[in-house]
Amino acid sequence: MVKLRLKRCGRKQAVYRIVAIDVRSRREGKDLRKVGFYDPIKNQTCLNVPAILYFLERGAQPTKTVQDILKKAEVFKEFRPNQTKFT
Repeated sequence: MVKLRLKRCGRKQAVYRIVAIDVRSRREGKDLRKVGFYDPIKNQTCLNVPAILYFLERGAQPTKTVQDILKKAEVFKEFRPNQTKFT
């Protein structure tokens, strides 16, 4: 199972990357893909929305903190679960 969660990358100040990572990996483990950036001090976010939607459509679960960040950025308005695709 894949989760969208925060990965710390700041040494003195807390700065985080939002990554898609396997559930069994530790917080600083190897991520599948970097999908965003979050700075809680400056309250800045930079999100790769198509990549986030890609993982959400395939069943990735965001952590509570990441879910709050995505709600604030209104990413869930674009997300439609169980959307059938005909090819």
